[in-house]
Amino acid sequence: MLDIYMEEYRARGVSEGTIGHTESRLERWGRWLKKRRPRVAIEQIGVDLITNYIAVGGSFRSKSTVYSTLSTMRGFGDFLVRQGLWKINPLRWMKGPKVSPYNRLPKRIDRSHMEAMWIEATRRRGDYSAHLWVTILALLYGTGLRRGELARLDTDAYDRAEGTLRIDGRKTGHQRCLPLPETVLHCLEAYLPLRHNQLERIGMIDERALLVSRNGKRLTSFAISNGVHTISRSAQVPVHSLHQFRHTCASDLLEAGVHLAEVQRILGHCVISTTVRYVHIADPQRRAAIELHPINQWLPCLEVSA
Repeated sequence: MLDIYMEEYRARGVSEGTIGHTESRLERWGRWLKKRRPRVAIEQIGVDLITNYIAVGGSFRSKSTVYSTLSTMRGFGDFLVRQGLWKINPLRWMKGPKVSPYNRLPKRIDRSHMEAMWIEATRRRGDYSAHLWVTILALLYGTGLRRGELARLDTDAYDRAEGTLRIDGRKTGHQRCLPLPETVLHCLEAYLPLRHNQLERIGMIDERALLVSRNGKRLTSFAISNGVHTISRSAQVPVHSLHQFRHTCASDLLEAGVHLAEVQRILGHCVISTTVRYVHIADPQRRAAIELHPINQWLPCLEVSA
């Protein structure tokens, strides 16, 4: 039943990473069920058994992990109803822990750390590798791309005449077209001739991927992560996740005065509530508003004695 469900799930067009996480969660649930004695048939799985698994599996895990696990199980339960194995899906009435986007604020990469990483990237072995990793850092910070979006970029996504980059909509279901900052354009224009020469040298000139390794293969999400983390360690910069570049891009744009709706469009958020959480980090409007407080006008007039 899991194999049939995963085929149906894969047909939705979700990313391979999401498919892998979903399958591993359901397999973990299946292994737990197999250890129950007496053995429980799939038709006999009830509310008590489900809540017991959530309680055991949720120990020492974050609220978001428990919530996503429950959501995955709920989707599989709907599938079992469609297959006629369950009459109703009890997971439909089960609520996960309340997860607020403001519980854990995104971590920014400050400017000095960003500069240190760029300098370290220029020291990569070989002219091609140096230009490749500088371009990757520029795209991550300059556009706020997700790791998967960056790895899936093809050369035809870059419009040199317009200075834009077309981002696929695999995660959100909507493509978006991003105008590139001048520095990112310079990095791309310096990298692309070297990419062409590298592919021509090894006889892989037909490769469509924008970001390729020295052996001509598309850089995977994991290869990009490993490369950036290697650079951050060498530069002694604490980078825990590539998503920090996306957080930094959004926060710095807001701090520079860019409207919240424009930041939403740049990052490709489906709902503005996802973008709003960055206001807790960078909120120039709130700072400007507090500067208009009347206390700023009359307090300096008071004589304050030591």
